[in-house]
Amino acid sequence: MPIHPIHVIGAGLAGSEAAWAVARAGVPVILHEMRPVVGTDVHQTGDFAELVCSNSFRSDDATTNAVGLLHAEMRDAGSLVMQSADAHKVPAGGALAADRDAFSKAVTASIEAEPLITIERTELSIWPPDDWESVIIATGPLTSPALADAIGERTGEEHLAFFDAIAPIIYHDSIDFDVAWMQSRYDKEGPGGEKDSYVNCPMEKAQYYAFIDALIAAEKMPFKDWEKDTPYFEGCLPIEVMAERGIETLSFGPMKPVGLTNPHTEPGANKPYAIIQLRQDNTQATLFNMVGFQTKLKHGEQTRIFRSIPGLENARFARLGGIHRNTFLHSPVLLDGEMRLKKEPRIRFAGQITGVEGYVESAAMGILAGRFAAAEALGTTMAPPPATTSHGALLNHITGAHTPIGREGKDFQPMNANFGLFPEMDPRDEKGKRIRGKKARRELRALQGRSDFSAWLKG
Repeated sequence: MPIHPIHVIGAGLAGSEAAWAVARAGVPVILHEMRPVVGTDVHQTGDFAELVCSNSFRSDDATTNAVGLLHAEMRDAGSLVMQSADAHKVPAGGALAADRDAFSKAVTASIEAEPLITIERTELSIWPPDDWESVIIATGPLTSPALADAIGERTGEEHLAFFDAIAPIIYHDSIDFDVAWMQSRYDKEGPGGEKDSYVNCPMEKAQYYAFIDALIAAEKMPFKDWEKDTPYFEGCLPIEVMAERGIETLSFGPMKPVGLTNPHTEPGANKPYAIIQLRQDNTQATLFNMVGFQTKLKHGEQTRIFRSIPGLENARFARLGGIHRNTFLHSPVLLDGEMRLKKEPRIRFAGQITGVEGYVESAAMGILAGRFAAAEALGTTMAPPPATTSHGALLNHITGAHTPIGREGKDFQPMNANFGLFPEMDPRDEKGKRIRGKKARRELRALQGRSDFSAWLKG
């Protein structure tokens, strides 16, 4: 009996991973992507898995970090996103960052070369037709308005929303290295052994305070009426919003001056009061993005204020910062443990629209949706990954499996991978003595998570 194809809507990070996972299981896929036929406010190309915000996949430390553990689990699961990111990584200290264009082109080329994946470059503006037996909606936070309306009508739940912002990108040759210097915090080595992955621009106290005043006073992009009550995602606040929360907020956030030594000053000189860091954005190292500097300032204000930063007086911007509205589902109420719409189980959702935040989190949910859908198409069942894994912890978050959110869906917010989502544990050594210390406890969590995920993959 022939296997009906699984329809995947959206070829972002989650949709690309979902299609890849389904095809790798031997099930045919029809991948629907509206770009470049229909564009969005932030995408620049028609490539799959385009990175529209940062080029960083964040920490690659699989021993003490939940995001790094997620990276490791994804690699073990055959992730196309991790394969492409690893192949096109750029220096980023202990983080994994990729040349954004090369990364997306690599994902696109792999999917185009997969014989079980059929690509349709059209916009789906209606609810998936009834004769599509299995569907994964992975349209992300920038779902086209027509489809978003169809989803809202079908689910019976009003979409929640938050704003997401984009940081500026600067040409490397316009940075003044008589003032700035290259160094990673605490000289932490990257995957290639490099210790100088970031550009650092120092500020003295008076410069920092003047900078904060300028951010607060600057003109911002106006909101439309329907946007005014939309909350920001706390993990990606615009820099001017952080500045408004307190004059020292940024000096303890993205501009904290710790772990860095200015080689342009004499030994024993006062350390900078604040530091602006820029991270390499492409393989050629011609572009660097301003770390943590997502913003909704008007473009003219951005160039004026950011050129007041020491070392960036003559900065040329390849891209200025921006802001867009992201939407996500009330997933704990709407989705079951296999990411299916409870009211219509042939429909699954994956990626950021489900209420995870971040590139790898979105991609990981694509992997799970693809694996669940493929198993169902093949007439088998697949247990969810254990809650002790990063995949399992994220799945439990969006489905409300182990939280009060699952009962009513109240106060549900997008979440990055973090050990706070994992079940409580009482770590003890071989003698039964309780293990103390944050690092040791994280190491134990990561070790258990990696082992449990490996066992889950083996079935």
